[in-house]
Amino acid sequence: MQDDSSTLRHSDTDPASPPRREFKARGSFVVRCEACNLPSLNCLCPYRVRAESRTRVWLLTHPIEQYKPTNTGRLIRDVLPDTEVFTWYRTAPDERLLALLEDSRYAPFVVFPDDQEGYAERVVGMDRVIERQKTGRIPVFILLDGTWRQARRIFRRSPYLATLPVLPLVTDRQSRYRLRKAASSDHLCTAEVAAELLRQAGDTRAADVLDDYFEVFNDNYAASRRHTKPTEPTPAMRRLLAARGDEAEEIYGRSTFSERDEQ
Repeated sequence: MQDDSSTLRHSDTDPASPPRREFKARGSFVVRCEACNLPSLNCLCPYRVRAESRTRVWLLTHPIEQYKPTNTGRLIRDVLPDTEVFTWYRTAPDERLLALLEDSRYAPFVVFPDDQEGYAERVVGMDRVIERQKTGRIPVFILLDGTWRQARRIFRRSPYLATLPVLPLVTDRQSRYRLRKAASSDHLCTAEVAAELLRQAGDTRAADVLDDYFEVFNDNYAASRRHTKPTEPTPAMRRLLAARGDEAEEIYGRSTFSERDEQ
C-alpha cells in the first residue's frame, strides 16, 4: 500500500461507472503485453513461476488501482494460482466475496496496521494464523490493494470486514519498490506485504518466488521508463528461469536465454 495523490469521484461507489484513468495515464500509448501489462520490450511473462501455499491471499482492490501498470497485486495472482481478486465498491460489495467470508473452510484475516483507533480488540498476531492452520482451516490474508488513503477508506467503509480479526504486518523489512513514491521506506507495496506474510506463515518457497518475481518486475518496469531492457539477467531472473527450466525454453525460445548462456 503506497501513498498516492490519486482521487476518485464516483467509481468507488458505482460499479456501473468504472474509472477511465487508464486511458489518460502517462504511457497509455505504449504497446503492452496483454498478459503482464508491461511494455512488450520488458515483458514479464518469461519469468512467471507458479507456487503452492498453505495460506491464501484475497485482494480487495480499489477500482483505480486495478488499472495502474505499477500495481503489484497482479504479481501475487501470477505466482499463487488460488489468489482471489475482488474490486471494491462501497455501495455494492462483491457477492462472491461475501459468500467466501461465510465459508467455514477459510479463516480470513484483514491485513491492516494496528496503530489506528477503534479496533484494538480485533488485533491478532501470526500465532493465530498458525493456530487456524493446525485446526484444518485455510488461513486467508485479505490485502486492501490501493494507496494508503484508499486502503483506509476500504477498511472503514466495508461492514463485512468489521468482525474479522485484524492482522498487522510486523517486520523490519524495508521497501524495494521504486516505481511510486512512498512516505516512508517502511511502507511496503502489496506484493512485498504478501511475500513477507507468506514467509512468516511458513510458506517459504512461495514467498521466495514472489520476492524474485517482484524484483524482476521492479527492474523491468524501471528499464521500460528508459525504453531499454536489463542488459543481463539479474540473480532473481536466473532463479526464476531455472525454476521454469525446459518449459520456459519451449514456450519462449532460445532468445529468452541467449544473454544468460553467454555469461
